[in-house]
Amino acid sequence: MLPYLTPPPAQLKITAVETIAPSELMGNLLLLRIHTDAGIIGHGETYYGPSAVAALIHDWMCERLLGAEALAVESHWRFFYERFGNFGIGGAEMRAISAVDLALWDILGQVCQQPIYRLLGGPVRDAVPVYNSCGNPSYGRRPGGKPGWPGYGSLGEPGPLNDSYQLFHDPVGLAQELVAEGYSGMKVWCFDRAAHRSGGMRISLDDLEEAVAPLRKVREAVGTKLELMVDGHGFFMLPAALRIADALKDIKPLWLEDILKMDNLETVADFRRQCGLPVSVSEMLLHRPHYARVLENRAADYVMVDPTWAGGISETVRIAHLAQGYNVPVTMHDCTGPLTLFAGLHVNAAVPGCCYQETVRAHIRSFYREIIDELPVISAGHAALPTRPGLGVRLHDSLFKSGTNNHRITRL
Repeated sequence: MLPYLTPPPAQLKITAVETIAPSELMGNLLLLRIHTDAGIIGHGETYYGPSAVAALIHDWMCERLLGAEALAVESHWRFFYERFGNFGIGGAEMRAISAVDLALWDILGQVCQQPIYRLLGGPVRDAVPVYNSCGNPSYGRRPGGKPGWPGYGSLGEPGPLNDSYQLFHDPVGLAQELVAEGYSGMKVWCFDRAAHRSGGMRISLDDLEEAVAPLRKVREAVGTKLELMVDGHGFFMLPAALRIADALKDIKPLWLEDILKMDNLETVADFRRQCGLPVSVSEMLLHRPHYARVLENRAADYVMVDPTWAGGISETVRIAHLAQGYNVPVTMHDCTGPLTLFAGLHVNAAVPGCCYQETVRAHIRSFYREIIDELPVISAGHAALPTRPGLGVRLHDSLFKSGTNNHRITRL
């Protein structure tokens, strides 16, 4: 039995909101801290358009947050969602809500002295199944801190953890290495180069062979020991997407993810009906009504959510429960920052319908340690549940330096 906890203060007030964009670590990353009058600090994060998100938080959201009750997580979420809904609810607005929501949940967990998943109803599993996305230490991290473009990361160079390079140059070695480490799945974006050549309107047979050949070698080498997930980064139109699906049938991927753009969900549903393979949809969607349309139109076999794009832990849990009502499993996206990963672990821990957490070992084992004070524990293809209160991890204080990386702090 848990010991009785000291009751939280009658009201925990927000006294300051702080952001920084550590471009030298990852060009699109925004880190957030929410300070309270009890000295408890909540940590949050989002990815893409950090300056725009920071402007929304400081120039507008702080008017609501400063001096307000820090534990009123749902009240703040709904207020911002309804206000943003007056002029569009996608993009920077949902990312701003997401970052704030993570920080508020982190505060609530610290006050209650419990990991967030316990506040969401308690654990439904002892550890979270993970797969490795085959990036590299520089994926999403361009020289000079430039943000770059989604889906345009380079293959990298030979060397440790350069999984995207190894996929094309030594796929068997990569697969055997992942199996030896205990991973049960690997995700690849092997069609990106073909899309860049053609604009995604078509794909040649030569381009198909270039992309599929490494996967064929993986299957021959390790058999069914690794699930294969294929990410198209939303580059292709319907005929090319169907051609890709046909070429992958012998590979038996666990899912095809974002082969099409997500701007027409009816076409995505048509693709799923025709392609004959499981389809994952999609971290590119940004709130629950989008996912409701996916589920109602039977456009997905798996639902993929990014908790720092789709409305934070609050909305991600609601999306996951919604999908469970359709008997569609949910997976958590992360190819961005460490708090996104930890947020996904908490949702995976608490919602029965969640089945996988994306991880990028090249990120975890390289620059994540420069952002957070404790790395996730991953072994035998599973991530351990966080044990510390709140998110279970803290951003380094040294990152938040005045006068650097567009640091901003707005105080009560």
